Amino acid sequence: MRSSIRRVVVFLVAFVLLPMLVAAQSDAGGGGTSDAGGGSSAASTPDSRAERKKAKRDWKKNRKQELDDERMKRQYNRKFNSKKTRRRMKKKQKLADRNNAHKREFFVVRWIHHFQH
Repeated sequence: MRSSIRRVVVFLVAFVLLPMLVAAQSDAGGGGTSDAGGGSSAASTPDSRAERKKAKRDWKKNRKQELDDERMKRQYNRKFNSKKTRRRMKKKQKLADRNNAHKREFFVVRWIHHFQH
């Protein structure tokens, strides 16, 4: 009885799981660097000089837009909020960024918070 169960398990591993593992590691698994495979062009590194220049130009354009958006947000906050409110918003934004990055507070801060409450 035990040997038949063992044979069934070996059979399942050999004929079901093994081909899936091999297919996942092959080039046909999708997500490659070729455009025909459906991979995004942003994920692949550009090969020719023209592609590199275009990628750099696009990156600069996006980066400039991000910086402009951030600068406009700061100006808007300064215009309509007091200094105390801006400080609170900045502190909350840092806390939100840290939480979104799944990073914990420094262990000493957590200890102090634990003992005070």
